Order: sequence, then structure tokens, then C-alpha cells
Amino acid sequence: MVENLVSWNSMIAGYLHNDRVEEAYRLFVDMPERDLYSWTLMITCYTRNGELEKAKELFNLLPDKRDAVCWNAMIAGYAKKGKFDDAKRFFDEMPAKNLVSWNSILAGYTKNGEMRLGVKFFEEMPERNVVSWNLMLDGFVEVGDLDSAWLFFKQIPDPNVVSWVTMLCGFAQIGKIARAEDLFKQMPSRNVVSWNAMLAAYVRDHQIDKAIKIFRDMPEMDSVSWTTMINGYVRVGKLDEARQLLNRMPYRNIAAQTAMMSGYVQNGRMDEASQIFNQIAIYDVVCWNTMIAGYAQCGKMVEAQSIFRKMINKDIVSWNTMITGYAQVGQMDKALKIFEEMGERSIVSWNSLITGFVQNGLYLDALKSIVMMGQEGKRPDESTFACGLSACANLAALQVGKQLHHLVVKGGYVNDLFVCNALITMYAKCGRVTNAELVFEDINHGDIVSWNSLISGYALNGNGGEAVELFKQMLIEGVNPDQVTFVGVLSACSHSGLVEWGLEIFTSMTEVYLIEPLAEHYACMVDLLGRAGRLEEAFEMVSNMKIKATARIWGALLGASRIHRNLKFGKYASKKLLEVEPDKASNYVLLSNMHAEAGRWDKVEKVRLLMKESSMEKQPGCSWIEVRNQVHAFLFDDPVQPRTAELCSVLKSLTTEMRNTIQE
Repeated sequence: MVENLVSWNSMIAGYLHNDRVEEAYRLFVDMPERDLYSWTLMITCYTRNGELEKAKELFNLLPDKRDAVCWNAMIAGYAKKGKFDDAKRFFDEMPAKNLVSWNSILAGYTKNGEMRLGVKFFEEMPERNVVSWNLMLDGFVEVGDLDSAWLFFKQIPDPNVVSWVTMLCGFAQIGKIARAEDLFKQMPSRNVVSWNAMLAAYVRDHQIDKAIKIFRDMPEMDSVSWTTMINGYVRVGKLDEARQLLNRMPYRNIAAQTAMMSGYVQNGRMDEASQIFNQIAIYDVVCWNTMIAGYAQCGKMVEAQSIFRKMINKDIVSWNTMITGYAQVGQMDKALKIFEEMGERSIVSWNSLITGFVQNGLYLDALKSIVMMGQEGKRPDESTFACGLSACANLAALQVGKQLHHLVVKGGYVNDLFVCNALITMYAKCGRVTNAELVFEDINHGDIVSWNSLISGYALNGNGGEAVELFKQMLIEGVNPDQVTFVGVLSACSHSGLVEWGLEIFTSMTEVYLIEPLAEHYACMVDLLGRAGRLEEAFEMVSNMKIKATARIWGALLGASRIHRNLKFGKYASKKLLEVEPDKASNYVLLSNMHAEAGRWDKVEKVRLLMKESSMEKQPGCSWIEVRNQVHAFLFDDPVQPRTAELCSVLKSLTTEMRNTIQE
């Protein structure tokens, strides 16, 4: 019977080490006889898995002969979960505490970052061993308090390899590689873990030459050594060297293969990533997700979908990656289908969908999704708010934007820079520049995006003078402008007719800040000069550009030519515009309007005939209107719009009334 009991316990222990709790419990229930070890194993299964109530039930059913291992399992389980009061209660009730009991409570404090409580408890301990010291050391390293960690390290009576490696890793995490090197040299004895720690430090700091040297100097290597070195090559873009090392690896593991796959994926080399993927014997969720993400990033959603469907145990990352992938290629119908198929959705899932809607111009769907997210009990985070505010900005939905602002304050995100920048843009695009200014002024430490958002807001609302003044203030405060800054301030000068300021700022961009002008900058300058009637200068700038003129540049010149009725430049600009964008109906409409205003009806008819021959139709316009905090979308000639007949009737009545008023 004893041999039989040992076999049962061995089976439960096997399930315990492989985190198969349900199988362990079924075996426990079926046991013909149990000893104290059986009970302790099952309790440990539950505590390690975080199922504390089930562990407590078994503990309470346990016969009176509870041993220290059983008590310590309960203490460790509650402490690990951060339930310190419960852990302390078990600790206080324990008839005979040992050092493991004390260390279990201490581990709870240090693993949960409660270092103040950890220090207090550490000082109360009647005895300590190196494990106690290492727990404190690791706790300080995890919270980034390297000064306290170093003080504790120097006080350890007899530091072991774990002590040295923990301190070394701490210095490496904050980039103090020289300190890590000193520790490595001072180690009284080194094992493969020590060498791997120093190797990882060099890899983390992108010191690939030193990493190669220490890898070659290692007296022995394990799979971690090889994987770390492969990852090092990948991090600095040396994929061929990484592949050679993988091929030399005496015992390949999935971590090394996934690191190699990840390198290929990051560089768009999907065929080679697929080759590695097909060599893997047993797949884990990380390698599946790496391939899905790789195909999604390349826009190859057919391949991503194929991998996704073959994957047996999908996790939430797999689903979210597919949603993001479909959104990036504009297939929001498929992104939504994946989203609806998901079992459990996280805040990231919702944000992926909402971001996709915004990126694809489906702003109403984005706002509706935020409402549905709230109905499912999910609280919006900074990403949700930023996307929602972006949708409001593009719809000019001020009231909905204000509601989101209220939720931002209520949710505690009022100091989040990402959200604040979105608020500035929203208010500016809704024509509430004063509100945008208030948000900007309340930001403690704004970034370049904050400045750019308000400058662009001024430009959009025709406040060129304010945009230029803010640009000057930005320079005074030592914030270096970027390409986006200059697009905003040049656009502001263009809309406000500040020609000389615009020319001066454009010159400073190239000569002072050494920023090469993009097409957007040239388009602003052509528009600026064109609006001022300086078409010769605008044309000369386009002719002397180092880059190829885009549709926006030719469109700006054509628009200016139309305003000033300059058929010479208008004809040339229209020709170039139609070469760049031959399939865009609005270009033909602009050209037709220019000819019509000049009374050249034969040319108008020719343009219209050209459009007809090309089977080109102007896309129906879409308008939004916000009524009682609800945004309504209207497409031109849309009979599906609810209450269309009623709307037309009201419009006719208004038209009649307006005519009567004018006649009076």
C-alpha cells in the first residue's frame, strides 16, 4: 500500500510541476488513501495557481496533523497575490514558524513592490539567510531603487551567485554597464548563469562586439547563452550572423528559433521567417503570434489568416493582431468579424477596433464602439480617449468631444500628454481655439506634439498671427521644431496672407534647422505665394524643387491660377495634376470650373466629355451634423437615410420661407 501511495503522490507532483491542476485534483479525489504529503501537494497546486479559496477549503478539511510545509504553502499563496492581511493571519496562527515562513511573507512584500513594508518585516526577522537578503535585493532592483539595492548587497554576510547576478542585472537594466562589468570581474566564482547575465547586459546595451567576445570566452554554454547571442545579433540587424549561429546551435530550442523568426519579421523577410517556423517541432503561442504579426505588418492578410486559422490555442494577442492587421489594410468588415468572433475581449481589443475605424475614416463607428465598450463594462483608457477625440475632431462633433473631455477628467487622464494633445486638436478642429489654448496652458510638460497641435489649430482657424507668435515662443523655450511644426506654421501664414513671415520661416527651416522640405512644405509655400498673386515665384519654386511635385503642389498652383484667372499657369498646372492623379474626379471639376469662370465653355464641355469617356464619377459628398449630442451622417442623394422625406419637406418649407423673407 505504501508503494501504491508513493505512486499516486508522484503523479500529483508531476501534475503540479506542469501546472495541470484539474488533473491533479481528479487524481486526488480518486485516491483510495491519502497521507499528509498528498494533502500538501494538492494545497500547493491550488496556491501556486492562485486558487486560494480552494486551497483554503482543503486546508480546513486537513486533519489536525498539519506540517510546516502546509502552512507555508498557504502563507506563500496569499502573500504572492498581495493579500498580506490573510497571509499574516495564517503566519500568526502557525504554531511553529520556521525561516521559510518568514521568507514567504517577505517574498510577498518584495515581489509586489511593497519595499517599505518589506524593510520593516526584514528588520523584525529573528534570523535571516541568504534567501532573505536576496529577496530584498531583488525587490529593490525590480522597483528601480539601485542605491538601496547596493547598500543591501554590501551588507550580505555571504553573498551567493544569485546575489551577484541580481545586482549585476540591476545595473544592466539602468544602463550602467561599467558597474555591471566591475561586479562580474569581482565575482568569487562564476557559473553559466553569471556569464549569461553579463552577455545579456551587453546585448541589452547593443554592445555586440563585447557580447561576441564574452560568448566566445564562456567556459560552458547552455541554451540561454545561444539564444541570448542570437537575439543580440537580431537586435543590431545582423540577421545572417544570427542565422549562422542558429545553424551551429547544438540543441535548438523554440526560444532561439522564435528570436530568429522575430528578426526576419521585423525586417520584412517573411519567406525566411516561414522557413524557420516550419522547422519548429512543437509550436508555442509566441511563435504562432510572431508569424501572424509578421504577415499582418506586411499587409499579407491572406497568409496571416491562414496561420491564424491553423492555430489551436489562440490567445488574446492572436485575435488583437488580426484585428489590427485587417484595419491597417482597410478591411474593417473583416476586422469587425474577427472582433465579434472573440470569446473574451480586452481593452486592447476594443482599442484596436476603435483605432481601425478612425484610421479608415469611419468616425461614427469609432464613437459607437466606445459607447458599446462602456456597455460591456470596459473602462476607456488613454488610447480610447485619444481615438475618440480624434473621431470627434474629424466630425467637428463638439458636444460629444466635450462629453469625452468630462470622462477624461473623471477617469484621471487629465494629465496624460497623449490625451491632452488629442483634446487640443479636437477643440481646434471644432473651432474652439480658446478651449484648445486652455488645455495647452494646463499641460505641465508639453512635448513637440502639444506645440504642433496648437499651431495647426491656429492655422486651421485662420489665426496666422497667433501661430507665428506661438512658434516664436516655442523657440524661446528651447523646443526644436520638426517637419510637422513647419507644415503647421507655413499653412497658418498661407491662410492669413503672411507672405513675408512665411518666406522667412521657410528659409530658416532649411538654413537654420537643416530640415529638408517635403512636398507638404512646398505645397504650403505655393499656396502662400499663389494666394498673394505671386504666381511667377510660385511656379519658379516648383520648377526648382529637388523633389518630384505631388498632386497637392499642382493643385495649389491650379487653385491659385483659378483665383487670379491666370490661364497660362492654370493650364500647365492642370496638365501636370492630371498626369499625377488621372483618376481623381475632383481634379477635373476644378479644371472645369476654371474654364467656366473664364467663359471658355468649349473647354468646359471638353473636360466633361473626358470625364464621361473615362467612366469617372464624382464621389458623393458626405456631411455630418451634431444634434442633441448625436452625430448624423448624410450622403448626397441617399434615399436610405431615415426620415428622408420629412427632411426634404422641411428643407422645402425653409427655402420657401427664406425666399418670401428676401422678397419682403
